[in-house]
Amino acid sequence: MNKIIQNKLMEIENKFQVKVLYAVESGSRAWGFPSKDSDYDVRFIYIHQPDWYLSIDPQGIGAKRDVIEMPINDLLDISGWEITKTLRLFRKSNPPLLEWLRSEIIYVQKYSFIDELRSLESEVFYPNASLYHYLNMAKNNYREYLQGSEVKIKKYFYVLRPVLACKWIEKYKMVPPINFHELLQKMIPDSELKNEVEHLLKRKLVGDELDIEPRINVINEFLEREMIRLEAYIKTLTVEIDDPTKKLDDLFRNTLKEVWE
Repeated sequence: MNKIIQNKLMEIENKFQVKVLYAVESGSRAWGFPSKDSDYDVRFIYIHQPDWYLSIDPQGIGAKRDVIEMPINDLLDISGWEITKTLRLFRKSNPPLLEWLRSEIIYVQKYSFIDELRSLESEVFYPNASLYHYLNMAKNNYREYLQGSEVKIKKYFYVLRPVLACKWIEKYKMVPPINFHELLQKMIPDSELKNEVEHLLKRKLVGDELDIEPRINVINEFLEREMIRLEAYIKTLTVEIDDPTKKLDDLFRNTLKEVWE
């Protein structure tokens, strides 16, 4: 599959006359709990040639789209963001982008762009943005999948992971790791709760069909308690960061030169 992804990325470079700077796995495979039939969720960052940026129409308007999306099939979902869109989202401490920077499954990493971007992360990280993102994700998935006496059992991971990410941010004041196992080991002490989650994780990783089953009370009670507590915690949090725009402008210009000159 790695070869197929590499070929697709090269096709994108040729078709759109861009350079892919960075491409990673982003979904359940990157999070550490893929199912046997999980598709591949590839996300990438790319840069156009200089002339594309030297025009009267701004990026993202009309024909100058700032995303590239390939047709999705049952196995592969691949899409990317143009570099200036990426940097604007980075300035806002965009949680999905910060996750891309932590993915351990890297398909492409060229030039110095990603290393430079990572070096600026502490200057843009805004805990409120990530906390709201993860908490809303947890609440929405909980409401849709985990209420009632019978639940979609595999969806526990899609609530547990964002809740544990919030707890990580609360404790360490930094971007949480992308890997679920690391979050689990650091954020939940040895207990009945941890045993239940680890058992469920083992079942998922060996390919058990995790469909509709009786709810796991100890996990539901933990999630309900933590979502209420975290919502109250977020309201008390005020954080200010300096405007990083000049540094991000410099990074864009330097990358443009490095790639095309």
